[in-house]
Amino acid sequence: MRRRVLALSTAVAVVAGGAAVLTALPASAAAGCRVAYTVSSTWPGGFGANVTITNLGDQLSSWTLAWSYGNGQTITQAWNATVSQSGSTVTARNAGYNGAISTNGTVSFGFNAAASGTNSVPTAFTLNGTACTGATTNPPTPTTPPPSNPGNGVPSDAAWVDSGQWASWTNNGYTLYNNIWGGGAGTQTIWARSGTNFGVVANHPRTSGVKSYPNTGKTLNRTLSSLSSVTSSFNVSVPADGDFATTYDIWADNHAYEVMIWTNQHGAVGPIAESYDANGAVPNVRNLSVGGHTWNVYRGSNGANAVFSFIRTDTNSGTIDLLAVMNWLRTNNWWGNVTVGELQFGFEITGTAGQSNFTTNAFSLNYS
Repeated sequence: MRRRVLALSTAVAVVAGGAAVLTALPASAAAGCRVAYTVSSTWPGGFGANVTITNLGDQLSSWTLAWSYGNGQTITQAWNATVSQSGSTVTARNAGYNGAISTNGTVSFGFNAAASGTNSVPTAFTLNGTACTGATTNPPTPTTPPPSNPGNGVPSDAAWVDSGQWASWTNNGYTLYNNIWGGGAGTQTIWARSGTNFGVVANHPRTSGVKSYPNTGKTLNRTLSSLSSVTSSFNVSVPADGDFATTYDIWADNHAYEVMIWTNQHGAVGPIAESYDANGAVPNVRNLSVGGHTWNVYRGSNGANAVFSFIRTDTNSGTIDLLAVMNWLRTNNWWGNVTVGELQFGFEITGTAGQSNFTTNAFSLNYS
C-alpha cells in the first residue's frame, strides 16, 4: 500500500518480554519477544508509524501482535500486515509472506492512523496472546493443548492435533492452519499425519458467514512471469451435509488479489460476484476450460481486495494446472504480472450438520 509521509517527529517505545505462541507447542519450546514502535511522521489529524518485532524464542510460523491506544487513535491504512481495530484495541497479523520469524529474527510493518491532540505511544504489547514481560520463557505446558477427547475422526496415529483458533504446524515444507476466523463459530479440531494428509473435526452452526478455513499450503513469493510450472493434486473426503466448499486460495500482490478455486461445494455457499439474480451469483465466464478442468468464473470484491472464483462441478480428487489458471487471468487483463504469495488448499466452512469430518487424504503442490 502507498504510504503517506509528511515529516516531522519521532517517538520510540521498546518493550522486551516473554510471549508464548498461540498454537500448541512442545513444553520445552522457548518464547520471547521485543517490540519497537516508532512514530515516523505526523501531520494535522494523523500520523505514520512503524513496528518491528524481534523474536527471542523458538521459530514462529505465524504471529499476532496486539496493543491498545489511550487517546482515541484509529488505524486507517497498513502495509506488510493485516491490521484491524475494535475500540482502542489494535490487532496486527502477519501477511501471507512474513509469518515465519526465526530465533533472533525480525519482522516489520507500518501503518497510518488518525489522531487529534495527545498521541501517546503504547507501552504494552502481546505477541500471540501473551504479554511481553521482559523475559524469555520455557512454558511448562502448551498454550492450547490438544483436547483429551477430540471426538470421532481424529486418527490415533496423528502427529499433530490442536483446537486453537490460529493453531499452525509446519511439516516437510507445508504449513497447516486451523484458522477459525468467522463470527459465531463453533468448535473445530485439526489433526495431521503430515503437511499433506490432514483433517478437521468441526461443529459450526448453520448461520450465515464463513466460520473457518482450515488449510495447508506453501508461500511462493514469485512473480507470475518467473514461474514455469505450478501444479497440484488433491484427494478429499467431505461430509454428506453442511454448508462448505473445498477450495484453493491463492493470494497475490500483498493480498490485493485473491483467487479461489472450488473443487466441490455443498449447501448455502456461493462465490463473490459482480452481479446476482434469482439463482444467485452470475458468472462472468461460463464453461471455461483451463488447467485441466471446466469452470464457471466470477469476479468481485470483498471490500478489501479483488476476488476471482473458479467453480467446477463437484469432484473430490484431481490434478490442476494452477499456472494455466493464473496465466488466464493475466492474458484476460484481470491482473498483471503479479507476485504470487500464499497458495493454500483446504475447506471453507460456513456451517456443519452437527459434528462433521473433513479429510485431505492426499495433497501435493509443486512449482518451478
